[in-house]
Amino acid sequence: MKALVIIPTYNEREGIDSILRAVLGQEGDVDILVVDDNSPDGTAAIVEELQKTEPRVHLLKRAGKLGLGTAYVAGFKYAIENGYDAVFEMDADFSHDPAMIPRFLEKIQNYDFVLGSRYINGISVVNWPLSRLMLSYFASYYTRIITGMPIKDPTGGFKCFRTGVLKAIDLDRLKSNGYSFQIEMNFKAWKKGFSYVEIPIIFVDRRYGNSKMSKAIIREAVWMVWKLRLKSVTGRL
Repeated sequence: MKALVIIPTYNEREGIDSILRAVLGQEGDVDILVVDDNSPDGTAAIVEELQKTEPRVHLLKRAGKLGLGTAYVAGFKYAIENGYDAVFEMDADFSHDPAMIPRFLEKIQNYDFVLGSRYINGISVVNWPLSRLMLSYFASYYTRIITGMPIKDPTGGFKCFRTGVLKAIDLDRLKSNGYSFQIEMNFKAWKKGFSYVEIPIIFVDRRYGNSKMSKAIIREAVWMVWKLRLKSVTGRL
């Protein structure tokens, strides 16, 4: 199965070379697409340097900071156009362990999408402050209650989709652009009846760079779950 790991970046210069080499070192037929939002720190230049010796690394440069959701949508379209069978979402900061990629690839053989879960076996988060952990944990609980979606970690960002799932979702109608994008993707795939499995991961707070979390992102997620529920009830999803 030919897979593409999509890594959105904005000012990830410090760790981008390390994460790319770590992903390339995993077993499986895996390419990487870095979607860079014109990082002022020169992240894209480091990726371009690695491309000179590594044909499995691809780069999509965008005009500015356009957001996480649109970065993944651009990556999904690239994967579909280039004939990949499976597509990963993955952070650039080592909060998602590249060593888990073979496990995802094993599971995607039997499911339509595979989700890395921080909360399936208790709480598996390292080095987060308590406030951030509680925000994430209760956001997951809130999402499950409002949407009815049984996924235990609906806001997680380490996941793998079969390309057929992406083709079945109208990518141009995805409305969220922050971390609520993860909720929207999971919800639409679940409502369409695609099979999924959650596998336990250990989430480690970023080694490099700064968090992109903001109050605006939190507000977007709070309202997104209600929008999804309303659209589902009214048949407009």
